[in-house]
Amino acid sequence: VKKTPAKRKSATPVVKPKGKLVIVESPTKAKAIGRYLGSGYTVKSSMGHVRDLPKSTLGVDVDADFTPKYLVPREKNKTIKELKSSVQAAKELILATDPDREGEAIAWHLVQATEPGDRPVSRVVFHEITPEAVQEAMRHPREIDMALVDAQQARRVLDRLVGYSVSPLLWKKVKSGLS
Repeated sequence: VKKTPAKRKSATPVVKPKGKLVIVESPTKAKAIGRYLGSGYTVKSSMGHVRDLPKSTLGVDVDADFTPKYLVPREKNKTIKELKSSVQAAKELILATDPDREGEAIAWHLVQATEPGDRPVSRVVFHEITPEAVQEAMRHPREIDMALVDAQQARRVLDRLVGYSVSPLLWKKVKSGLS
């Protein structure tokens, strides 16, 4: 009896994109919103910010128009890996982070960190977690508002510049360890 060789599995399985992925900030919101949207959607949580300026350096290139240098903090690596995998398995990415400048920036950082490629990406906002509000938001997707992202980035860069400049002065003149 001649044995046929076993088929080898591919090292990277090909996943055909399906459904829509919605990313929110909070795991609690993700559960509720998942119930409101139904089976055509997968809802995941970023658990807040996913990128930030490095803690060990200024993280702002003052010679290049104060360009921030973002990185994924070590404690967010697992979250980003999971979200990136979910994005690759989806046909479409919908960002439903909070409706303020922080939420808008988190949405932008999610796109940067998860690299959706040519998948459609949209932004939805709602001010309450009810079936009606979520469904209404889904009927009115938009693009990420870069004016809000820029406002949050300007605030973050200014906080960093002032913090790095003023904190050492406070330590010398007032009390060590002040921020």
